[in-house]
Amino acid sequence: MQLVVGRIGRAHGIKGEVTVEVRTDEPEVRLAPGAVLTTDPASAGPLTIETGRVHSGRLLLRFEGVRDRTGAEELRNILLIAEVDPDELPEEEDEYYDHQLMDLDVVTADGVEVGRITEISHLPSQDLFIVERPDGSEVMIPFVEEIVAEIDLAEQKAVITPPPGLIDDRAEIASSREES
Repeated sequence: MQLVVGRIGRAHGIKGEVTVEVRTDEPEVRLAPGAVLTTDPASAGPLTIETGRVHSGRLLLRFEGVRDRTGAEELRNILLIAEVDPDELPEEEDEYYDHQLMDLDVVTADGVEVGRITEISHLPSQDLFIVERPDGSEVMIPFVEEIVAEIDLAEQKAVITPPPGLIDDRAEIASSREES
């Protein structure tokens, strides 16, 4: 199975290094020196990581055969893809790969069907489940502990405890203004 683990950013310096937008929780494994990654577009790869380091909070990589800024700039916006065993699990107990969560049934804690996960959106602040409802509409569920109570891969379901208004129109409106 192929997983996107990063996106190449701009060139850094004049010796062929590039910044990388990391899209994996395991960069030390997936983006380590010696790793061979396929690319999107495929014509740019495969790329073998020669060196890697963190500079000012950003990951910098140099690939074999890329020795100057011009070569590094040509790699900009290319997606880096790692080949992963589909049965492999993340190191942490409460971590999941996207492919494990796709197509899970989403139900509330009291058993009400919400829908099916069709997409996972990775935002800077949190991840979102995009859930297709039985009527064809979509709802976004933040993938946070307070809302997603349980992921049961054996039963192929995600159990949620949504606050009022997240999946229905029964939002509680609180006002600090006293009624007159």
